[in-house]
Amino acid sequence: MRFKSHLTPTNQLPLVVIVGPTASGKTGLAIELAKRHDGEIICADSRSIYKGADIGTAKPSPKEQAAVPHWGLNLVNPGEYFSVADFKEYADKKIAEIRTRGKVPFLVGGTGLYVDAVIFDYQFGPPANIPLRTKLQQMNVDELQNYCKKSGIALPENYNNRRYLVRAVECNGLDNRKYERPLENSIIVGITTEKQILVSRIAERAEQLFDDGVVNEARSLSERFGWDNEAMKSNIYPLIHKYLDGQMTLDDVKGKYITLDWRLAKRQLTWLRRNSFIHWLSLEGAKKYLNHELAIRKQP
Repeated sequence: MRFKSHLTPTNQLPLVVIVGPTASGKTGLAIELAKRHDGEIICADSRSIYKGADIGTAKPSPKEQAAVPHWGLNLVNPGEYFSVADFKEYADKKIAEIRTRGKVPFLVGGTGLYVDAVIFDYQFGPPANIPLRTKLQQMNVDELQNYCKKSGIALPENYNNRRYLVRAVECNGLDNRKYERPLENSIIVGITTEKQILVSRIAERAEQLFDDGVVNEARSLSERFGWDNEAMKSNIYPLIHKYLDGQMTLDDVKGKYITLDWRLAKRQLTWLRRNSFIHWLSLEGAKKYLNHELAIRKQP
């Protein structure tokens, strides 16, 4: 086990990591803190990487993106492959660039594997096996499950989700080298939210998505890329597909979306709580704690 080579020199600006489930308020907090402490945000969200899928993936709004530089958004077209290794390489580069500019890097999101790959410095195996990658992308859920079983790969918690199954195969490609502790000079917080408040926020988001035109966005994306691609596997898009086909009413779609996003939040929390280095705080508590820590660590 390696111990020292990954450590960030303490004279560099800290890496601020803010994690939490969907709708926990981490994006708004990160923007407020980044504005105050001269920071830039790297989004660690496996759904926000897709171009054009803006409303349905709840990306930061154009106004929010204009307030603070955001990275990690719109990296690939729907249907293009983007692995955990790809994200880590991208995020590592952006963290270094942000520090070079004298800014504070903020890594913010709910995709636990993306975050862990960066803060524990996952070391990936050989370059991607392109034939295997192509094969995986063409498999359905049953075929991916069988592939995992035959290959001795543990099924993910959400084993009926194609994206999670592909990710399980990706994880098996790790060469099992990572650090036992996070990168030095990193500040890692998780946002805790009471269940009823979180469900209420998810319900508010459901209304906002439709007010913002998510149906038209889904229709446009389907016309360009079809319904069967990774960008369209996000909770809301399959439901809109059924709505447009007359299989669900708009109220049914909203109700089902709230249920699915709550389940997503629970899965995110299950993953994140495995990380004992996360300092869990309320939204207000996290703001006070990070303001204090940054005031100290940014001093010459």
